[in-house]
Amino acid sequence: MIPLPPAIFLMGPTASGKTGVAVELVQHFPVELISVDSALVFRDMDIGTAKPDAATLARAPHHLIDIISPTEAYSAAAFRHDALRLMADITARGKIPLLVGGTMLYFKALRVGLSPLPQADAALRAELDAEIAQHGIEHLHRKLAAVDAETAARLHATDTQRIQRAMEIYLLSGQPMSALIKKSPSPQPLSQRARGSSLALPLPVGEGWGEGELPYTILPLALIPSDRAVLHQRIATRFADMLKQGLLDELRMLREKYPLHRDMTSMRCVGYRQAWEYQQGEITQDELREKGIAATRQLAKRQLTWLRSTPDIIGLDCLAPDLLQNILKLMQQT
Repeated sequence: MIPLPPAIFLMGPTASGKTGVAVELVQHFPVELISVDSALVFRDMDIGTAKPDAATLARAPHHLIDIISPTEAYSAAAFRHDALRLMADITARGKIPLLVGGTMLYFKALRVGLSPLPQADAALRAELDAEIAQHGIEHLHRKLAAVDAETAARLHATDTQRIQRAMEIYLLSGQPMSALIKKSPSPQPLSQRARGSSLALPLPVGEGWGEGELPYTILPLALIPSDRAVLHQRIATRFADMLKQGLLDELRMLREKYPLHRDMTSMRCVGYRQAWEYQQGEITQDELREKGIAATRQLAKRQLTWLRSTPDIIGLDCLAPDLLQNILKLMQQT
């Protein structure tokens, strides 16, 4: 059998140092980077997304950065289409695709495909927007609970984007989103040669990586901090730096340049959502900092939960001084 070409997944929570590691790997291996980040796709959103600066991008170019306007939306399906095309192009050039980021839904969509859910409907979305504006998102959450209790139970009552999408799916299909997802084929675990490596952190068994039709041998690396408190401190420091670098000025520029509203996908990104509230006079400057840090920590918690529930990935301590050397060894063995 002809061996499949290699590809590398470099996953981890926000502030775990993924970009720095990826940039270093470019200097050691013939890899090309593909960003797996739902915020970095937006043009002009640089500070609040912690987008790599021009010097870093010159040293290690990333695909799928700055590809759409903040007024547009980018889906997991669009990412999968774009990533597969780029991976094929990179492989054809004799290089290795290295996919780096923290949007776990994108990694899952690429690895196991997408659930058979109906496409978004602009007219229905507008009706739901109007209903939310009139009655509040908690009202829509209660309606969702009446028709899809399982989905409603796992969503926070103020998670506008996901509640609206779940209700849209029910109204379009006549079936709960939870039921449609269960109809998808169950993915099979991905067997990795490096499983059992002494470098791996213990990860409980959970949802597996399905082989699907992805024609690559995947090396799935996950940066997981051994000390959560250190990650929290990194998050706090980074958000404080964003404010010093001009996050509020950046948001003002975006609002002047683009016809934005606060419910757009781009403005729901952590940091921008809280900055918008501050500019509207809804929270104080101290609350802006506190809420921004808290939201980022919640994001990191969700990312870590996903990683820890996924078997067959190689967990590496992102705080270890020999992290890069450990990754280089793994890549040389693959």
